[in-house]
Amino acid sequence: MKKRILYLLAFVLPLSFALSGFSIAKDNNSEPPLSTGETEILLEFLEGNRNFVNTDAAPAIVPADEVKKNLKNEKYHIIDIRSDSWFEYGHIKNASNVKSTDLLTYFENSITPADFDKIVLVCYSGQSAAYFSSLLRIAGYDNVYSMNWGMSSWRVDFAENSWLKNTKDDFADKVVTAGNEKGPKGSLPALSTGKTQAEAILRARLEELFATPYKESIAKSSDVFANPDNYYIVDYNRLDRYEKGHIPNAVQYQPNESLTSSADLMTLPADKKIVVNGTTGQETAYVVAYLDVLGYDASNIAYGANSYMHKTLKDNGWGAFTKKEVNMYPVVE
Repeated sequence: MKKRILYLLAFVLPLSFALSGFSIAKDNNSEPPLSTGETEILLEFLEGNRNFVNTDAAPAIVPADEVKKNLKNEKYHIIDIRSDSWFEYGHIKNASNVKSTDLLTYFENSITPADFDKIVLVCYSGQSAAYFSSLLRIAGYDNVYSMNWGMSSWRVDFAENSWLKNTKDDFADKVVTAGNEKGPKGSLPALSTGKTQAEAILRARLEELFATPYKESIAKSSDVFANPDNYYIVDYNRLDRYEKGHIPNAVQYQPNESLTSSADLMTLPADKKIVVNGTTGQETAYVVAYLDVLGYDASNIAYGANSYMHKTLKDNGWGAFTKKEVNMYPVVE
């Protein structure tokens, strides 16, 4: 009997250790869980609660004629974020002049945003208004919009100072059709607000970005064409448009769906300047604001493809700015 017990122990114990060793080896070879930093906490919150930029509702742009039709509508609030001097030169009736740096506190302390069906931000070209509208959407104000083309669509003298002098064809012959592949998924930028809760992290990010002039989020197409290797270029257009001509080195990202953690967001480099290119710079301003909140070093190509291949856009009906977009609506001087 003792011999049988010793025999069983001699067989079972090595087998147990072997199985135990197999289990340990398996655990050691598995991928370690990703550390949960501020950016991961914030991204999870945004994708669960404030994912506007990745929906078909983005961008939230309204035409000038809609604004004009609602000048007497008490449920319609217009905020002009241009400089004091330009506002005094001419503004839309009943518009409030609010500096972009003061927008967040204005929404919290000066108005009750829920009282309005639409709150429309207006600027010179529609680009900075789109950027700050995106930040306000991320802040939770889902009734905020930007006016298409800004004051350039309201009256011709405003257009002459903005869109009409910035539509160019300087690099129309430099676009390419060969595609570029996205890189492998990497890590997110590392935020360091010192906060641990998602909404506190978001608040800190928003305060910093509202305090930063929009010009800090602009890239000129001339600089990008001259030094494409200095940037990670996001072409935020449908694939069929991308294949018909884009900036050298640009990588195509599908509008309204690519920039999520389950799709292609993490193929963006956390350690390189990102420029986002679209047709007008308005739709992409919404995207750049979202990326800035997450800590990416992102910029918007000013005026989009209108700034370097305007005639191509016009000939193909691809969102070119022309004098047809300009109205002659009255202003308060």
